[in-house]
Parts: sequence; structure tokens; C-alpha cells
Amino acid sequence: MDEKSYYSRLLIVLLMILCFGVIVLQYVCPTSDCQLLHLASLSSRLGSREPGDRMNGAGAGDPYSSEDGALVRFVPRFNFTTKDLNRAVDFNIKGDDVIVFLHIQKTGGTTFGRHLVRNIQLERPCECHAGQKKCTCYRPGKRDTWLFSRFSTGWTCGLHADWTELTNCVPSYMSNRESQERRGIPSRNYYYITILRDPVWRYLSEWRHVQRGATWKASKHICDGRLPTLTELPSCYTGDDWSGCTLEEFMVCPHNLANNRQTRMLADLSLVGCYNLSIMSESQRWGVLLESAKRNLRNMAFFGLTEYQRKTQYLFEHTFRLSFIAPFTQLNGTRAASVEVEPETQRKIRELNQWDVELYEYARDLFLQRFQYARQQERREARQRRLQERRKLRAKVKPWWGVTGKAVFKPTKEPPTTEQYPAFSEEKQADAGHVESETEGQVEDSWIEEDGNETILDYLENVEQWR
Repeated sequence: MDEKSYYSRLLIVLLMILCFGVIVLQYVCPTSDCQLLHLASLSSRLGSREPGDRMNGAGAGDPYSSEDGALVRFVPRFNFTTKDLNRAVDFNIKGDDVIVFLHIQKTGGTTFGRHLVRNIQLERPCECHAGQKKCTCYRPGKRDTWLFSRFSTGWTCGLHADWTELTNCVPSYMSNRESQERRGIPSRNYYYITILRDPVWRYLSEWRHVQRGATWKASKHICDGRLPTLTELPSCYTGDDWSGCTLEEFMVCPHNLANNRQTRMLADLSLVGCYNLSIMSESQRWGVLLESAKRNLRNMAFFGLTEYQRKTQYLFEHTFRLSFIAPFTQLNGTRAASVEVEPETQRKIRELNQWDVELYEYARDLFLQRFQYARQQERREARQRRLQERRKLRAKVKPWWGVTGKAVFKPTKEPPTTEQYPAFSEEKQADAGHVESETEGQVEDSWIEEDGNETILDYLENVEQWR
């Protein structure tokens, strides 16, 4: 009877444990098939990974290795200097530095702008209140803003102000906000940033936006201290807006500012006489604007690409030493993506935006090279920290360093034997300590040499996989 009672109690305990496990499983994973999905995902990753792939490289363990569709190999086309690739800046949020966001229409700038005011880990976070479009982004201990953007200072320099407007407007605006006692301080650092997007999809997105009634009439287009005349910048429509326009009507207007918008907004328009088209030929004008846009983009502290959200987040954090709270997400279900466009129409759009296409190819190459350079730099720093930890550990056991110590701390490369040093047998016993110290140095050098070989592997991985 006692034995039956024992087994009954044991069965009850097992049932209680099972029920508790089911409850926990339902709490952690509400859907019935999520565990199977996790297992399937894990098995697919392990099965598809090549034997030579490293988990922290371009393999399945790297969150940046796949992002924008099918796997492709990135082969650099342009040569950039180390200064162009290494964009880590000494941004002092407690000092006088200012981040200036150049917001180009339909590039995902609204989403990125919200990240800047709501999603950065700060000692003094931006104050954002419901019903208010702007947030207050003050420095710690000061009533001075560190961010110039739509969601912090508003459209102070005009709606979607371009590079020409911002570089002339922002310094004077910030100096006017300064108190009297601060006006004698040398000029502060302005770090310009922007977001670019594939020209075809950006163009289609702007067309859909205009089709819904957007006009951007509040844009000033100030250049060389004046507004453009109606002759220099005529309108594509006669009514209050251009709502309901077809894609063909949108494309046929020769004055449409949507054409090559990214090139124009990133270039110095004063180099071509602003909006006066009679100064030089069209091809010469756009050639100057393209080179100016490339130069300004290259010299910017940071720029991101809509098609690479996670890499954009990583490069911003790497550049400014700031961290976002929540990771960026790649959203491909935009209104532009829902438009079915014939290949011939896409070809015509690319022709209309040929300068933007060339700029985007240049920007994408620079962006991916910067990302690759930053990741290599990060890995080198991690190896350097590991090397320093080894040295500290070796320093702690140095009093016990001897034959036993050498057997415990074997280097990757064996230190040279006494056969390589014939003079060793001729040395006196008093010099044995000196030879031992030399061997210790060789052990450390072998570790350093091993680390150098790992650095070479970074450059052998110069062509990585991207998604």
C-alpha cells in the first residue's frame, strides 16, 4: 500500500512539473509553432553554413551579413583613402558640437529623425511630449541643443533645406541662440549627416506623395542670399497642388525638382549659379553638381542608406560613439514598393535620374567600404584587448615562470630550441637567467606575431557577403 502511495505521489509531482512547463512555454512563446520555427531556423543556419565560415564574420551569427535580399558579393569599385573610410569623430555632446540632419524627401528621413530624438541612450534624453511635433534635445546641464533637425529645431532653415541652405543658415542660427557671454567662444563643430535611397524607388515614392497632394511650397531654395525667380524655378502645375497626377505627367515635366533631387540637395549650388540655367550647358552643370555632391558626401561625418538599416545604425553608433536603444528594422513594404512599374518605365526613370543613379552607386560603395573598415577595426581592437589580457595574466604568474610555467603557457608557435643557438651550450650557468628572459620575450613575440597573422586575415576577407 505504501509503495502504491509513493508512486501516486511521484506521478502527481511529474504531472505538476509538466503543467508548469507548459504554462511557462505558453508565456514565453504564445504561438503553437514558434518553437518549431526556432528549431528549423537553427538547423537551416547550421546546415547552410560553410565549414570555413566564422560565426562572428559573414556567417549566420553576424546580424549585419544579411539585410537587403539575396546574398551578393560586394566588390569595391572606387578607391578611398583611410581618412574617407575612418569616420569616427570626437563628438562632444556636453560641449558645443552640433549634429545637423540634412533631410532629403522620401529617403526614410522621418523614421531616422525620430530615432535621433527618441531612440538614443543619452545622459539627458530628448523631451518629447504627445501632440507636439518637436522635442527638446538639451545637453546635460545646459539649455543648449546638440541636434539640428526637423524634430528638434523644426524647419528653421526652410522646409527640407539642402546643403547650400544649411551650411549658410545653421551657423548663424546657432550663434543667434547663444547667450551674450558665449558669443566670444570660437566656432563650434557642425557634423552634417543625411540618408540616401535608391533613386528609382525614391522617385516613385515622391510621385505617390505628390499624387496625394504634397507640394513642399514652404521650401525656400535660398542660394547666394536670394530666392529663385519664377523664371528660374517654374512650377509643374497651375492649381493649388498636383494631386492625382499620373506617373507619365510627373515624369514629363522638365522643371520637376524630383529629378536628380539627391544630387542637387547635396551639392553646392553656388558653383553653378544657383538656379540660373543659362550660365553653362546642362551636362556641364550636372557634372559640376555631381562632383560637388560626391565631395560633400565624402566629407560628411555620416550618411546612411535606406536599403541598409542595420548597417546604417552600426555606422552611426561607430561614428558618434552613441548607442540606440532599439535596433533599426528593415521595412520593404513601402507605398513605392507596392507600385507595379514596367521595366521600360523603370529604365526611363533611371535615365531621368542618371546623376542620382551615379551618386547612389558612389555612395553605396563608400558606405559598404566604411562599414567593412569599421568592422575590421572593431575586430583588431578586440584582439588587442585579448592580447593585453594575456600579458596581464602572464605578468601575474611571472614569479612562478620557469620550466613548469612554460609548459602551461604554450605559445601557438614553439619557441626556438637550444639547437638553434649553438652558443648556448658554451654559456656558463650564471647566464642561464638571461637566456630564460630572452625566451620569455620570444614567447610574447610569438603571441604578437600570431595576432598580426589574424590581422592579415581581415584583409583576405575584404570581399564579404551582403544581403
